[in-house]
Amino acid sequence: MQAIALPTKRLSRRQERREMCLAVPGRVEAIYDEQGTRMGRVDFGGVVKEVCLACLPEIAVGDYTIVHVGFAIGKIDEDSAKEALKTFEELGLLEEELNELKQADCSADYGLGARPQ
Repeated sequence: MQAIALPTKRLSRRQERREMCLAVPGRVEAIYDEQGTRMGRVDFGGVVKEVCLACLPEIAVGDYTIVHVGFAIGKIDEDSAKEALKTFEELGLLEEELNELKQADCSADYGLGARPQ
């Protein structure tokens, strides 16, 4: 019998350290419908990602939201969003979180992410 080497997926630094993912605040820039699902474009300090807004029917363009793994999970005010981002930065977590957002493709994982017209 011959042994087969299976390809391994490279772990992120967070996975290697077994750390918890943070929910990152961002500003909703656009809202649109994708195959019956409420979606939006959210700006995380210059990194713009497609996000599922289905859990927050009250969210509007210009509002701030907390996003975790591609899903908006809560609405927050602008001051709270800025305070959270400042705290992340002071703890040295903001750059890492933004880099992971830049590299993440939540749409591939969840079938989301069509671009608004």
